[in-house]
Amino acid sequence: MAIMSLVKERFSCIIEIHMAYDKSQKKKKSENISDWYNDIVVRADLADYSPVKGCMVIKPYGYGIWELLQAAMDPLIKEKGVRNGYFPIFIPISLLNKEKSHVEGFSPELAIVTHGGGEELSEPLAVRPTSETIMYEMYKKWVQSWRDLPLLINQWNNVVRWEKRTYLFLRTTEFLWQEGHTAHATHEEAWDFVLWAANMYRGIYRDYFAIPGFVGKKSESEKFAGAVTTLSFEAMMPDGKALQNCTSHDLGQNFSKAFDISFQNKDSKKEYVWQTSWGFSTRSIGALVLAHGDDKGLRLPPKLAPIQVIILPVQPDDSKQLTRSNELATELSSAGIRAEVDGREDETLGFRINKWEVKGVPIRVEVGPKEIESGSYLLVRRDTFEKFNSKNITKDVSKALASIQSNLLAQAEENLKKLTSEINNFKEFEEIMRTKKGFIRAFWCEDKACEESIKGKTKAGTRCLLLDEKEEKGKCVYCGNEAKHKWIFAQAY
Repeated sequence: MAIMSLVKERFSCIIEIHMAYDKSQKKKKSENISDWYNDIVVRADLADYSPVKGCMVIKPYGYGIWELLQAAMDPLIKEKGVRNGYFPIFIPISLLNKEKSHVEGFSPELAIVTHGGGEELSEPLAVRPTSETIMYEMYKKWVQSWRDLPLLINQWNNVVRWEKRTYLFLRTTEFLWQEGHTAHATHEEAWDFVLWAANMYRGIYRDYFAIPGFVGKKSESEKFAGAVTTLSFEAMMPDGKALQNCTSHDLGQNFSKAFDISFQNKDSKKEYVWQTSWGFSTRSIGALVLAHGDDKGLRLPPKLAPIQVIILPVQPDDSKQLTRSNELATELSSAGIRAEVDGREDETLGFRINKWEVKGVPIRVEVGPKEIESGSYLLVRRDTFEKFNSKNITKDVSKALASIQSNLLAQAEENLKKLTSEINNFKEFEEIMRTKKGFIRAFWCEDKACEESIKGKTKAGTRCLLLDEKEEKGKCVYCGNEAKHKWIFAQAY
């Protein structure tokens, strides 16, 4: 009878999974990636829409990913000698106005506070869109001598940019990020920091997000407002659109001259500092969803999965199954594996399986009468749905987690390779953007008008000039004028 009961339970589970899948999968990634994305972010409990237009609520499951990212990145930042601080969210308008290109670049996105405490403010305050100006007013006070350099500060905070069109995680009015700001005695030292930050970000994306991409220089029209040079990390999503995931800026002396951040060098002469800023935001979670999700939901890389293993007692009201499930969770947790038990009695096994597939938990473990008797447990991988039995669960789960992380990276690398093209004429450029899209590597004359024309006809803009791109002779893909570099183009989110 026990065997028949188990068979009936597992068979019912299969039917329920299919029924739940049919009911919930109105949005399919393979059919409409935009609708699918919004649906999955909400159903997977990553975030929800806020009563404040353009803002979102990051739920604990989504915030858990951000906490794991912080835990990975913060030690790397501190290892470089940078320390965390915090600066006000309100910035006097007069400070923003000190750097002309900076204020012009951010003016359309500013949220302005004009009243406080029931009174009109003597000077309006901008809600922080980025912290250069408020931080550099303090840097001016703190830097007097070459002995005060380098000054290296990072913030984990929130910023507000009043977006007209918003998209959960990818583009919201308020978002979370880290922003590093450094001041140096020489440009060489500052540029080394710019490169370090860009490559640190690339490593985080590859090693934790399992997302490969390109690091390169932005065009003059696409660089950060106030920067001399901007480097970005560009990733390719499965629909052929690029996503700019983070940036690192060489600010030169633009801000130090505007804010008079100067120091007395070793020869007792006045010099202006050389500065950098670099940032990485919760947009990265959107990239994670887009890059790895499938029609059934998320597929989280184990390194960033808040729950790496979900353990499901087949019959939660059976004390033996529930007890053994909790013992397995304790065993895995002791080995540093993030494991939880879902023993809800008001949800069937099929419903629970579907729920955790949507959430993208890397490994599912089922514990039923058969498993209790044999001591061999059914493990299911979320990335491939491969099933296997294990008697040494800690060893086999550790091995499977590493395999899943590698597999997701390999799939993303294959996608990047498939969606990267090198072309020589604009007709081919247009055809690619009409069909598969992706990255295009092509000669460009670096003229702004030409850049705008390409984007106007194909919706594809310059993404970056690869850091290791060599100078060579060629003809611009659009206008035919002399060009010396091949740039990366793509349509973008």
